Amino acid sequence: MPLVNLPRIEIIGLGPSADEYITDHTRQRISAHQHRFLRTAQHPSAHLVVDAITFDERYETSGTFDDVYIGIANDLIAAAIQHGEILYAVPGSPLILERTVRLLMSDDRIECIVNPAMGFLEIAWARLGIDPIEHSVRLIDGHQFATAAAGLTGPLLVAHCHANWVLSDIKLAAEDTDNVSNDDMPVVILHHLGLPDEVVMTVAWSELDHSIEADHLTSIYIPELRAPVGKDLIAFHELARTLRRECPWDREQTHQTLTTYLLEETYEVVDAIAALDIDDAHTDEHLIEELGDLLYQIEFHAAIAEQEGRFTMGDVARGIHEKLVRRHPHVFAPNENSAVGSDALVKSWDDIKKAEKAAKGIVAGLFDGIPQATGSLAYASAILKRANKAGVPIELPNPGAHELGDIADLGMHLLEVVAECRRRGVDPEVALRKVSNIQRQNAERHTDA
Repeated sequence: MPLVNLPRIEIIGLGPSADEYITDHTRQRISAHQHRFLRTAQHPSAHLVVDAITFDERYETSGTFDDVYIGIANDLIAAAIQHGEILYAVPGSPLILERTVRLLMSDDRIECIVNPAMGFLEIAWARLGIDPIEHSVRLIDGHQFATAAAGLTGPLLVAHCHANWVLSDIKLAAEDTDNVSNDDMPVVILHHLGLPDEVVMTVAWSELDHSIEADHLTSIYIPELRAPVGKDLIAFHELARTLRRECPWDREQTHQTLTTYLLEETYEVVDAIAALDIDDAHTDEHLIEELGDLLYQIEFHAAIAEQEGRFTMGDVARGIHEKLVRRHPHVFAPNENSAVGSDALVKSWDDIKKAEKAAKGIVAGLFDGIPQATGSLAYASAILKRANKAGVPIELPNPGAHELGDIADLGMHLLEVVAECRRRGVDPEVALRKVSNIQRQNAERHTDA
């Protein structure tokens, strides 16, 4: 069979900062191409790629960084298909923390040529005066610090610290424990390496996000964390794994056999919330305990799935993190058109959900997503809410129109009560539980008497 000539994307790196760190080969490759693209023009050497199309606008309009990188990769592939061959330039080295390059290299619609380039790491090691191999330094993306550094104590070189809020998130991820405080722990800020205004400074951990105005040329070096990131959650995760391996009862359980316990723990959390007293902090202890029991159920399911090679707790956490970011554009990608006010935010949430399902080829029905296992009162309330939102009529009986006879009549009257609760803004589950508890207390007093 004849070889197929795929569209080609040649990828170069623009070095860590100043022009002198760019190789002659890189300059030659820039000159060899007519169609040039830059991931971002926010780099000291970006001016060398003349007449280039940049993707800076995507950082302003996309909801998440994943959306940015996927969008850039798709645009580049489309351009390569159109022109046959294009040049793509990225800051630093193409093979160091460049998500778009990874996406392009894994796409079989194109051929990628990746040229070596000097990254910021070489200057960082020189300024720190360390051999990264001998010190076993781990390179971490600042956007993913809380998860990528979980369980690690260092040394860590953290890149992509392009804003003070990123530094703040990193600082908060390494929480103090009962016996350990990180406040005076040293951390090195590496800013504008290789430029005339270069800064290399050691500050206390508590001052990490207050010592410099971070930008896209800011990184930090953490010699050692006093306690691993997410220490308590990592220990809990390992406990769930250990019990799954070594406890005979835990080993026998399946997703199906745990269903009853999951429901029980959920209801116990609801009871603990109902028992909260704003004036009594001791009532928090009961809620903490019940939330822990519920969290273990989630860890248990993840441990089973991990053992079966299906998914992990990391997949669960990553999935809900990405979904919540995607569904809150007004928080993570605000603009002049962002939704404001409760009603607008609910509509925005619903629109995003519909778009997500449409992207997966799912045609959502009016009542899709209402769990069949929901209690009957809550289920009826959800059906009425969806129908009302869609303007679809639900037939309800007139008061006294039916005899209280068979199940259908009784069910219709219950539905009418639920509808009345909705009209008054009352949760039917809460209303029935409240009066049931009152009757229970009255009966218990009568019995005690």
